[in-house]
This record gives sequence, C-alpha cells and structure tokens, in this order.
Amino acid sequence: MPKILLVEDNEMNRDMLSRRLARKNYEVVMAVDGLEAVAKAQSEQPDLILMDISLPVIDGREATKRIRATAETQSIPIIALTAHAMSGDRDLALEAGCNDYETKPIDLPRLLEKIETWLNPA
Repeated sequence: MPKILLVEDNEMNRDMLSRRLARKNYEVVMAVDGLEAVAKAQSEQPDLILMDISLPVIDGREATKRIRATAETQSIPIIALTAHAMSGDRDLALEAGCNDYETKPIDLPRLLEKIETWLNPA
C-alpha cells in the first residue's frame, strides 16, 4: 500500500482528501504546516507528498526546498496543491522542487491519475 504524506492546514480539506485517498487504498499520513511536513517526510519516508503551498510556519515552497535538500527525501515525488491558479504560481512551485501541480478545488480523478503516474513511472 503506497504511503502518501498529505500536507494541508485546512481541516476540512485534509479530512475530505485523506478519506478519499484511504478509500483508494493509500496509506495517508498528515502534516498541518511546513515544518511538520519536513519532519514527517524524514520520519515516514512516504512514497509521494501532496504539498499545500499556503501553509503556516513555513510555506509549501520552502518545505519542498528543505525536503529536496536532504538525501533521504530528495527523490520523493511532490505534487503541489494550491488555490493559487495564476500562470506564475505553477512555475514557482516547480522551481521550488515540486514535480507536479494541481489547483484547488481538487479534481479527484485528475489528481489520482497524477499520483499513479508519479508512483509508477514508465
């Protein structure tokens, strides 16, 4: 069962997405801020990270940079989740080290397709 680290500070979004992922047979661990995301990436060694960009303490871009800076976590695929859908936002997330980008509200079928693509590269 693939393990996904879901980094989301909004309780309603976190609850909804974690339940949907669990129903699709993913093990879900959660973090509510950027620092916790970095710590959980180290301790949990997830197969993939869903990273909200607008987070308290440190934002998702900074958390991604810190995850990428550590040998144990640098190759974990990270999909940015954000309500910011301006053209430059995607570029900023990718520059920070995210592998992919998904806007909120989440289109679950599209997100699941991206998750599968990153978990099972061709």
